[in-house]
Amino acid sequence: MKLTVVIHQAEEGGYWAEVPSIPGCATQGETYEELLKNVYGAIDGCLSIKIPDVPVSETDRGIPATSRCVRPEPSRALRSKATASM
Repeated sequence: MKLTVVIHQAEEGGYWAEVPSIPGCATQGETYEELLKNVYGAIDGCLSIKIPDVPVSETDRGIPATSRCVRPEPSRALRSKATASM
């Protein structure tokens, strides 16, 4: 995933950064290297949630309770094309 990070020089020294696509996701650092480390931590923290703590019913998800995610198999045309190119 690629995210835009906007980096600013802080008036009192050091740097601060924000991630515009994640509301409220911001951090700071005394050095540029510290800021980059903190940016990764801030993004991870902003995007991390504990699924058991978020009550979501099957109705809220809009999928029947019997549904499940499966990885589709490639079509025969794709399989034969891949086999032919090997």
